[in-house]
Amino acid sequence: MLRKPLLLAARSRACRTVVERTPLTRAMVDRFVAGEALPDALAAVEEVTRDRLVTLDFLGEDTSDLAQAEATVTAYEDLLAALGEAGLADRAEVSVKLSAVGQFLGSDGERIALDNARRIAEAAKAVGTTVTLDMEDHTTTDSTLGILRELRQDFPFVGAVLQAYLRRTEADCRDLSGAGSRVRLCKGAYDEPESVAYRDKHEVDRAYVRALRILMEGDGYPMVASHDPRMIAIAGRLAADNGRSADDHEYQMLYGIRDEEQKRLAAEGKRMRVYIPYGTEWYGYYMRRLAERPANMLFFARSLLTRG
Repeated sequence: MLRKPLLLAARSRACRTVVERTPLTRAMVDRFVAGEALPDALAAVEEVTRDRLVTLDFLGEDTSDLAQAEATVTAYEDLLAALGEAGLADRAEVSVKLSAVGQFLGSDGERIALDNARRIAEAAKAVGTTVTLDMEDHTTTDSTLGILRELRQDFPFVGAVLQAYLRRTEADCRDLSGAGSRVRLCKGAYDEPESVAYRDKHEVDRAYVRALRILMEGDGYPMVASHDPRMIAIAGRLAADNGRSADDHEYQMLYGIRDEEQKRLAAEGKRMRVYIPYGTEWYGYYMRRLAERPANMLFFARSLLTRG
């Protein structure tokens, strides 16, 4: 019942003002967002990459201003250069929302987003790392996958995110399961209509397993984005059944969530990547994390007291 109001609140300026001014919320955000500036992000990367991998998200979305899109691209270029200078690029990549780099800028939005994504991919290539295109609500899926296809002609290392709750995702997994492809599979975080998405939790879980099976049976590189112990166990069995070694798939979790489980998987020799967001535009990200599972509000609060 709380999911829809939380997602609506994620787009409300008034709600954002209230949340940003609430001391308890600010303390919780500080736990799950690695600060607002580049030095904060680099400090988090240095800590996490002692035993895990990372992907960094410079927060922002739904950009309606060309100058803001340009500033986001510059921030990614600066981030990637800093990772290279610090010797961290072999353990850190970046995640990019195309709506943050111009996808919604009118009739030229897709071209602008593609050009800007190319700049980020060039910067990643220069330091020897990769880029993953984040997925947003279902209305952007075709556009995002079209930009992905264009980018991969020159930058085959660019990966994508697919959301298991969308009814189309199994077909998309088949299309993206070929050699060289990198796919992060998550459950999905937007309030989608039943016509395009499964809404029942059990249906979403089953859809996740079906999509994961396709990716594990394919020739690409599956990235299992889940905090669900059952999904992680199923992923391990599917990897073993398909003869996958520890270096041709990975697990992903969010910064600040289930840290001990992340470390356990890494200690077992599994590739464990942590999604680290940073920047001033943290509000939408934070609200979607709550909306994915409203019980996260209690989970996040408990997490302030324990690293487990």
